[in-house]
Amino acid sequence: MNKLTQIALMGVALSQLHGCAAIVVGGAATGAVAATDRRTAGVFVGDQEIELRAMSRLREALPEKNARIAVTSFNRQVLLTGQVPDEGARARATEAVKGVPDVRTVFNELSVAGVTSLTSTANDTAITANVKTRLLRDERVPGTKIKLKTEAGVVYLMGLVTQAEAGIATEIARTSSGVTKVVTLFEIIN
Repeated sequence: MNKLTQIALMGVALSQLHGCAAIVVGGAATGAVAATDRRTAGVFVGDQEIELRAMSRLREALPEKNARIAVTSFNRQVLLTGQVPDEGARARATEAVKGVPDVRTVFNELSVAGVTSLTSTANDTAITANVKTRLLRDERVPGTKIKLKTEAGVVYLMGLVTQAEAGIATEIARTSSGVTKVVTLFEIIN
């Protein structure tokens, strides 16, 4: 059985367990990405489930309307970015996500600030697209194996990469237009 078939079957199994057809559609749509990923298919699907469960727990723990939190999971490590109204909300967010099954580490990069404007969010989206395009064009790095998130001009890089790949990817992100800082959350492999 090939990897894509395994992913599709996991999506069907998850949909039966959770009663959610969207997971099957999402599983089929992301099958091609999982096939080129360095994570196992189970970890790939697990990361998607972690993101969904973390968002659900965050909605319960932080019902405030003046918080905006994005959850990014890679290899069971979770990155929290966005804005919260105070340090208490920031701490509650970390605790809520730590309680999600299979989460190994939580990187809380939430800022205590007002919710960013649509202009700032659009700028971050453009930076992400630019950095991702540059990573995909450079043959020295596995651009499809690096996950990135941009928040207020800060680019966060996640992935399973070699030391050389990490250095090149960091330099590409650092020299991209609009980037104010690069935070690497890579796991280094041999």
